Parts: sequence; structure tokens; C-alpha cells
Amino acid sequence: MAKTKTKTLLTVLLILFTIFSISTPTTAKKNHGFSRILSPAKLGLKREKLSHLHFYFHDIVSGKNATAVRVAEAPMTKTSFTGFGAVVMIDDPLTVKPQLSSKPVGRAQGIYASASQTDVGLLMVLNFAFTEGKYNGSTLSVLGRNTVFSDVREMPIVGGSGLFRFARGYAHAHTHTLDFKTGDAVVEYNVYVFHY
Repeated sequence: MAKTKTKTLLTVLLILFTIFSISTPTTAKKNHGFSRILSPAKLGLKREKLSHLHFYFHDIVSGKNATAVRVAEAPMTKTSFTGFGAVVMIDDPLTVKPQLSSKPVGRAQGIYASASQTDVGLLMVLNFAFTEGKYNGSTLSVLGRNTVFSDVREMPIVGGSGLFRFARGYAHAHTHTLDFKTGDAVVEYNVYVFHY
């Protein structure tokens, strides 16, 4: 009798194990809920590469065709040494050479804001929207601090779209020219980005 109970118990356990081992993966595949792990190949992603982009950013705050416009300020902005609280919307041209008349490669579109009370430190929130060559229609997103009077500033590349999907990297900015009378500036950018 003990052998029969043991045999019956083993049979029941085997049946239960079979049911759970078959149903669990099927359920997980059908209903993956909030997240699941994918292979990059399933999204058509190939080998990751590192690209270097070099261009000039033209921040034009003067004249009738300004590409950088102040859209907000705090009550203390006008008396602040750093312009603290000023918010500027931009649609700045990007070119291959420092001259505005050189070949355009895209636009820098977004916002920068004076975010420091002790030095001229800008919060940069912008996209480099490219319009030239194989990167036409692709973007890189910048979110970081720009201490304007430092020789070279490093800002993170936090993402992108198009050919820069899944992008990450950094941008080095160096002021090429700054007109203290008008406020217009040309900034050289070297961008290093990993992408697929």
C-alpha cells in the first residue's frame, strides 16, 4: 500500500511539473507585461560604432534675424551679474566652417537658460537636427551644463533619433568668436557619439 501511495504521489507530481513547465513559458511569451528583454538584432540594429562630428554653432542674438530669443526672465535677471533666470529659445544654424555663409549641416533647436548665480553657467536643453548627407533627418539630444567662459566645455549627448537612435556620448564646445557688443557667438563643436 505504501508503494502505491508513493507511486501515485510521484505520478501527480510529474503531471503538475509537466503542466507548470509547459504553461509558464507560454504565458510569459504571450503576456510580457511591462517589459521584456530583446535582442538588438530584432530591431534591425547592427554593430555599434563611434562617430565624430565637427561643426560650428551660430548663436545670433542681435538684429532682425536673431536665431536666439529671450522668452522669459526672473525679476532679478537684469541686476544679476550672470543673467540668472534668463531663458532663451534657439534655432541656431550649424555649418561646416565658422562663416555663417558656409555649408549648412543642420540646426540647434531648444532652450538654454542661465542657471548659476556665481558664474555664467547655462543649462543647455537642445537637439542638433541634421539636414545634410546620410544624417539628414537624424537628431542628437544634449542636456547639460555649459560654462560659457571656460575654454572647452563638455556636455553629455543623452540620446538621438534616426541614424542616432540609442546614441550616447559627449560634445566639446569651444567659443570660436564672441562679439561683446552684439552678443553674437560662433561656437565650435566636436561631438563624439556611440550609435548603431
